[in-house]
Amino acid sequence: MVSCILLTAGESLRFGSPKALATIGSHKAIEFLQKKLLESLVAEIIIVTGAYETLIKPYVFNHSKVHVVHNKDYKLGQTCSFQTGLLAVDKNTKGVLLLPVDCPFVLTRTVNGLMEHFHQKNPDILIPVYHGKRGHPPIFHQRMRQDLLNLPADKGINGLSHWHQAQTIETNDPGVIATFNTQKELEGYLKTMTLAL
Repeated sequence: MVSCILLTAGESLRFGSPKALATIGSHKAIEFLQKKLLESLVAEIIIVTGAYETLIKPYVFNHSKVHVVHNKDYKLGQTCSFQTGLLAVDKNTKGVLLLPVDCPFVLTRTVNGLMEHFHQKNPDILIPVYHGKRGHPPIFHQRMRQDLLNLPADKGINGLSHWHQAQTIETNDPGVIATFNTQKELEGYLKTMTLAL
């Protein structure tokens, strides 16, 4: 099985409001991503909340595959939130996808393709690439768990010693590199990106 850690813990300071609650089509970003992930081969979804937990939780689906954990130390950044999610994944999981909520345009077929390649090749880390640029969601093998938990909580995951040796897979999905930090960036993507699951 492969789990997905969906990060929604950040303060969204540049965006001005919770990025998880940004409107994507007729849904909030967190709803849009949950729908995609539930259509995928992902076995469980661990949603990590933080700064806006009380605002976000009403948009969490009541589904057996969806679980919520709260990172009280969310101000330490994404690595800390990922580690919080990692502690909550099913003990039988083989790999873990890392998906920030500000990367909502990744296609379900891309997620499935990544998982299939992961199962076939069994890499420590698998990263999707679009036109030579690394994107989301990377998959980390369970054997990387302790290395990930040992990372300083305030350091980036790309500081992992295995990161530069990670296996990559080229995709035809621009959604893997379409992340937004501001309202203007999101508006630009909404004009050009597909809103398909």
